[in-house]
Amino acid sequence: MGSLFRSEEMALCQLFLQSEAAYACVSELGELGLVQFRDLNPDVNAFQRKFVNEVRRCDEMERKLRYLEKEIKKDGIPMLDTGESPEAPQPREMIDLEATFEKLENELREVNQNAEALKRNFLELTELKHILRKTQVFFDESVPMVYKSTSTHSSNKYRRYLQMADNQNEDEQAQLLGEEGVRANQPGQNLKLGFVAGVISREKLPAFERMLWRACRGNVFLRQAMIESPLEDPTNGDQVYKSVFIIFFQGDQLKTRVKKICEGFRATLYPCPEAPADRREMAMGVMTRIEDLNTVLGQTQDHRHRVLVAAAKNLKNWFVKVRKIKAIYHTLNLFNLDVTQKCLIAECWVPLLDIETIQLALRRGTERSGSSVPPILNRMQTFENPPTYNRTNKFTKAFQALIDAYGVASYREMNPAPYTIITFPFLFAVMFGDLGHGAIMALFGLWMIRKEKGLAAQKTDNEIWNIFFGGRYIIFLMGVFSMYTGLIYNDIFSKSLNIFGSHWHLSYNKSTVWNNNYLQLSPATSDYEGTPYPFGMDPIWQVASSNKIVFQNAYKMKISIIFGVLHMIFGVIMSWHNHTYFRNRLSLIYEFIPQLLFLVVLFFYLVLLMFIKWNRYSAKNDFPMTEACAPSILITFIDMVLFKSSKAPGKDCNVHMFAGQSFFQTIFVLIALACIPVMLLGKPIKIMQARKLANEEVQPITGSSDAEVGGMSNGGGSHGGGGEHHDEEEMSEIFIHQGIHTIEYVLGSVSHTASYLRLWALSLAHAQLAEVLWSMVLSLGLNKEGWLGGIFLTVVFAFWAVLTVGILVLMEGLSAFLHTLRLHWVEFQSKFYMGHGYAFQPFSFDTIIENGTAATGETE
Repeated sequence: MGSLFRSEEMALCQLFLQSEAAYACVSELGELGLVQFRDLNPDVNAFQRKFVNEVRRCDEMERKLRYLEKEIKKDGIPMLDTGESPEAPQPREMIDLEATFEKLENELREVNQNAEALKRNFLELTELKHILRKTQVFFDESVPMVYKSTSTHSSNKYRRYLQMADNQNEDEQAQLLGEEGVRANQPGQNLKLGFVAGVISREKLPAFERMLWRACRGNVFLRQAMIESPLEDPTNGDQVYKSVFIIFFQGDQLKTRVKKICEGFRATLYPCPEAPADRREMAMGVMTRIEDLNTVLGQTQDHRHRVLVAAAKNLKNWFVKVRKIKAIYHTLNLFNLDVTQKCLIAECWVPLLDIETIQLALRRGTERSGSSVPPILNRMQTFENPPTYNRTNKFTKAFQALIDAYGVASYREMNPAPYTIITFPFLFAVMFGDLGHGAIMALFGLWMIRKEKGLAAQKTDNEIWNIFFGGRYIIFLMGVFSMYTGLIYNDIFSKSLNIFGSHWHLSYNKSTVWNNNYLQLSPATSDYEGTPYPFGMDPIWQVASSNKIVFQNAYKMKISIIFGVLHMIFGVIMSWHNHTYFRNRLSLIYEFIPQLLFLVVLFFYLVLLMFIKWNRYSAKNDFPMTEACAPSILITFIDMVLFKSSKAPGKDCNVHMFAGQSFFQTIFVLIALACIPVMLLGKPIKIMQARKLANEEVQPITGSSDAEVGGMSNGGGSHGGGGEHHDEEEMSEIFIHQGIHTIEYVLGSVSHTASYLRLWALSLAHAQLAEVLWSMVLSLGLNKEGWLGGIFLTVVFAFWAVLTVGILVLMEGLSAFLHTLRLHWVEFQSKFYMGHGYAFQPFSFDTIIENGTAATGETE
């Protein structure tokens, strides 16, 4: 079979590259993406490999590019992404790239430092401006404090003015001047108060005020005023709210203490002249400097913006180039050097069909490098298990991902993905059958397919959207198949389509139909035309409220078992392809044949009974082949397995559906029972016999004497036999494993058949939910009349549409998807699929760049 049904044939090759051509050749292989290199230096530390310095240089360039990217995103500058992938630069171009990135980084850092210094100066001048404005108000209010107090009354008034009350305890007060201050404050002497002014963060102000009160014992006077507009922190650009404060005190000791407290609370102190004229002069100078700083800051920001805009045009291409260089040198570190230090030796897995393409790429790399020595690609013989490589395209990629999520296929094992393309959406549609809901899903998938280029170029980090977009072809097929099964069920938003006209006719008058809830139409009379509805279910069942569910239950339950048994038989047949391909004769005879017989004689016979019952029994047939004499399939199957004789379903009815049924059923059960010991013991016994025969054949090969026989036997056992037993399991383990597999298959055949009843259960639940939404939501709006009814219908329809999409399409669709996934992973793939392989991971620039971009997005 082709690679669609099995993984690609792989070859282990040895590659010899000239040192000067190695970089260009590996670059060409990276663009090709068809070679998986092996590490030939597993014991060598990553920091001791040949090209570790080049990898470090690439890491440093990536760091500089990430710094540029961070600054560009901070300014909101769009980065040009042409979608093209530039070629990996030559090694000599690394120096130019490093110089360019170094120049850009240094220039940007210098601009940022200058801008930060200017912003810091601007912040200081702005704070000083607010201090000069606010403190003028404070000094105007404190005029009585700076003059001499000549009377006792004014002295008491002055002392009361300098008192400071604690907000926490209003009864506790202290005077600004102590006893020494009072004694010193004699007539004819001026009282000299010192002060400091500054700015503090508004959130620290209450704690700052309490600390001043407690540390200075109330002998200071604090005034503060808020700065209305926030100030920008030059370090991180945050907006900070601050307040201006001024503290009056007396004495150098209090001055020292106040300054230490200000320093502890990170308050900024500024010089503030005492004279009003000096303050006005300083304020004018500050305003002039602020205007000059605004001009310089604007020019600095413009220069920074120009630098970032120029860098943004090339940043994506620079990232691609650096990551390609880094990937090449990282791959070259996996190679070995020969003794002459002039040739690099590599080992790699390559697809057998692509060896010529790889050789052409190597020749292109050699020509680019100007080397005269051609590369050598030799195929090696190996007993290692090759990696599994399944070629995919944008259509099959999602289906292959579903299979690989269960486990990567063993090398050259049958690949279930091609069959899953049909069976997965079909089994989903059996559970999700509704023409309307399927159309919504199909249109959503079709929209993503039509817009896939634009949507793929957006490269969003939204994980849920990426899952939907990656499975767009699965969603589209699930929607299309659901539309088909919806037509079969004749179900569209819980209603039916009368396309061809019903094949049932009413023989009652109108009043009887409206007033009698228990009317029945008999297929044995003229009520039924005798031919079924051309496609799907007859729309008459939509109005059969009493027995609609009964009829649909029987129909959907039977088709679930039919599809399930056919699906499992197909899985067992797939195992035949594996056994014949790998020439596993024992598994073919002692596993495949009894497994298929067991499944066919029991469960496929059950399916045949359904078709026989549908074909032989009808309401229009003569007795005893009428519907009243139709036996129960389930009871018949249980009696068959228990070797019980069936009972007639009614008086004078036939016990069996066809002649010889009892005999055939007994034979089938005996065959099924005989298959169990064959599956259980056949393969282990044959393996044991083969090993015993192999041990006996060793004896004649040895020498004639007993000593020689003993010596040769021991030697052979340690050399050949020991290797065999090392690879093979012990016989006890083989018997145990075979027993487990047999029990699992026999019991699993029953449980897996019952598991397919989920097709019936979810289909029934989906149909009933749709009917509930129609009858309890939308029908309320349809029953209203007039213009108010139109408004009410619009609101109700919007509510019904949201519930339909949210519950019936999304939630029910996800539930049906998971159940379908389980049917494929457990019921289908367990019959033939081992999934013990490991994926082929070629050296590909596209994969490396995609993963690098994703990793950069996550770190941010």
